[in-house]
Amino acid sequence: MAVFSSKVFEMPNPLQRIVILGTGGTIAGQSAARTDNVGYRAGELGVAQLVAAIPALAGWPLEAEQVAQLDSKDMSHAIWRRLAERVAAHLARPEVAGLVITHGTDTLEETAWLLHRVLAPIKPVVLTAAMRPASALQADGPQNLLDAVTLAATPGAQGVLALLAGEVHSAQSVRKLHPYRIDAFSSGDEGPVARVEEGRVVPLRPWPQADALGLDVLPPDEAAWPLVAILPSHAGLSEAVVRAQVQALASLGLCGLVLEGTGNGTVHAALEAVAREVQQRGVRVLRASRCQGGSVVGDPAGALPSAGALGPAKARVELLLQHLAEAHRAP
Repeated sequence: MAVFSSKVFEMPNPLQRIVILGTGGTIAGQSAARTDNVGYRAGELGVAQLVAAIPALAGWPLEAEQVAQLDSKDMSHAIWRRLAERVAAHLARPEVAGLVITHGTDTLEETAWLLHRVLAPIKPVVLTAAMRPASALQADGPQNLLDAVTLAATPGAQGVLALLAGEVHSAQSVRKLHPYRIDAFSSGDEGPVARVEEGRVVPLRPWPQADALGLDVLPPDEAAWPLVAILPSHAGLSEAVVRAQVQALASLGLCGLVLEGTGNGTVHAALEAVAREVQQRGVRVLRASRCQGGSVVGDPAGALPSAGALGPAKARVELLLQHLAEAHRAP
């Protein structure tokens, strides 16, 4: 039986390049007052500006490239495709040791899961972000970016990772649990993959691995992406409303449906009945939990398919990719 051994890596003297791809987000945000941590505009600064503001990064062989400039709540399939293309292109360069992606916190976990499933890189691809804008008195972005570069340059590190507040999370486990605190992200029961402490990477469990679906599964035309929706289960749910929602979605070409269940992925009887009907018509269905920690446990006889450890947002990405992969394999 293989035994995982934890080894502390000192901050390396990088001999290979680290590429930093910018997409905007709070880490690049600006507000009119330095004391305003919520009324800012995301994505105001370019990634080159973020790098230049960190003296400790001077002298590192870095490349900065702006892929997008937006608030990540507005992330699109088109930008996902463009980002995946740029990540794949840089991963293929032998002189590149790893990549860092500056991203907004709102959809970071979805982007991480998509890149993990599509590319499954053997080099580190580190998403980092901030809960305070760059203009804040307590801006957390500079330290997160410095730590992310350190991690991307760490020998042996691999996979799509998220680094925030000194903790390194896998793409599968990472979740945003808090809307405001600096330590807003967690890996739940699994715990972080590693920590970065004063320029040292301390691994805690094995780096994530996966089989890549391949970049070709992502359609260049955003209109070709399948429609996958999320419907919540809740008290007082109206079957008439659910049927109207699903009918409208079906008219738009619904391909997948994620049920945001209560508790252990439990679903209101009316929503379950409608979900089973669309499932019989060929629509993929997954049930997830609205709980912010843990996984959907068990597979009771006759239950709708479980999303397991994936929350509703990542379960939606998973259904997207399943549909795209099947379409790509079709003759």
